[in-house]
Amino acid sequence: MNKTYRAVLVGTGGIGDAHVRAVADTLSRVSLVAACDIDATRARAFCDKHKIPASYTDYAAMLQAERPDIVLIAAPPGLHADMSIAAMEAGAWVLCEKPLCASLAEFDRIAAAEQRTGRRTACVFQMRFATSNTHVRSLLAAGRFGRPLIAVCNTLWYRDAAYYAVPWRGRWSTELGGPTMSQGIHTMDHLLHLLGDWTEVKAVADTLYHQIEVEDVSMALVKFASGARASIINSTLCPRQETYLRLDCERATVELTHLYAYQRENWKLTPADPASSTELMTAWNNFPPDVGSTHGAQLNALVGNMDAATVPLTSGAEARRTLEFLTALYKSAYTDTTVTRGSIQPGDSFYTALHGGLAPVRHKK
Repeated sequence: MNKTYRAVLVGTGGIGDAHVRAVADTLSRVSLVAACDIDATRARAFCDKHKIPASYTDYAAMLQAERPDIVLIAAPPGLHADMSIAAMEAGAWVLCEKPLCASLAEFDRIAAAEQRTGRRTACVFQMRFATSNTHVRSLLAAGRFGRPLIAVCNTLWYRDAAYYAVPWRGRWSTELGGPTMSQGIHTMDHLLHLLGDWTEVKAVADTLYHQIEVEDVSMALVKFASGARASIINSTLCPRQETYLRLDCERATVELTHLYAYQRENWKLTPADPASSTELMTAWNNFPPDVGSTHGAQLNALVGNMDAATVPLTSGAEARRTLEFLTALYKSAYTDTTVTRGSIQPGDSFYTALHGGLAPVRHKK
């Protein structure tokens, strides 16, 4: 008989609802037994709304009292690393919202805690877990599209002054970065999931409009181990919002256009030679039953990892690869250099801080 895992949620803001829906998507494999927020009124209202048995304002007290199997972390980013480590030390596996942590040094602390406790921390990168993505990735790996040549990876979103008026947003110490870390991180992780290892990045980052410490736009040119090249834009300055991922390969262009989530209908294939593409189109159209890029899809995958005692897809080396890429993007932007993979090591200021202490000093109004 399949075990029912007891879960707790920390952080009952807007993204908390997505975690409640994710628990429901597991069809009773996960039971949400408690939620925690520093705002007692908000915590109680959230628990009443979702019929969660217990509410807390003290995270450590919740871990001690509930002894959960899974901790769902939706607190502000600056708290993620310590909360993840505390959860694992209490015996739980962790599904933590992005960004997972503030630096490669913090990630390595999480990895050490995984080794010490035998538990795992996975970052929420739900774009990897749609069934349509698994299908497209399998066709790419099988060479159906030919060799990937160039890619476009754009997160063109919009955030207003009210969004950044929330005290923890727009600050390096609490949000951990601008659209590079808080918005574009999803699409960039998706790109890396499809194209594999990156080798070098040349980037720029700037604050063009918002009165915030962190950037509101970043752009990058990336080289992959396969030889493919990609261009990236991350922005919170775009009134017409769009998330766009495009792979141009030898035999076809693959496109994904959406905003915050996608399904099979959001993908498009354009063969290089439509006259001889029957076999390719047949393979393309053989999509599995459609499960979108939801928190529920990722939580179900985590449950499978727990059942089998295997490493989650967005834990360990895969999660570190994405964080190292984001760190390299910032280092390139703030040092005006091309940064290669593996070059940021202990002793480098960017190993302990995403901005390396070199980001321009800006202050909120």
